[in-house]
Amino acid sequence: MKNILDPIYRKDYFDGHTKGLNPFATIKGRKKAAFIAGFNSGRLEYEGMNGFISQGIPKRIVTEKVLEDFLVAGMFGFSIETDEYTTHQINVISKWYQSGIEKYDPTQHHNLYELLEENGIEIE
Repeated sequence: MKNILDPIYRKDYFDGHTKGLNPFATIKGRKKAAFIAGFNSGRLEYEGMNGFISQGIPKRIVTEKVLEDFLVAGMFGFSIETDEYTTHQINVISKWYQSGIEKYDPTQHHNLYELLEENGIEIE
């Protein structure tokens, strides 16, 4: 990978990381190397959380934000729903949830309910 601090390379890299375009079919010239590096990084990140693209696109997509939500659910001892997630995704989610459970503090649960009640939010 070239210098990610170069603003032009950085922009092309992040364009490749966030866009699901085939870099070999559409990109030419200097932009190509940065875009391909970003594309490969983005694909590895996606496949790490959702499984190989060759096995199909799952109904629900796991992102870092989704994983953070499962971590917080584990920290507060909330139950979770894993319907429509693939086996690979459930394995990834369970690691984050387990990490949250390890940080679980029963007093936080009560503090959360008190905070929600103060703001007029009721939990059933």
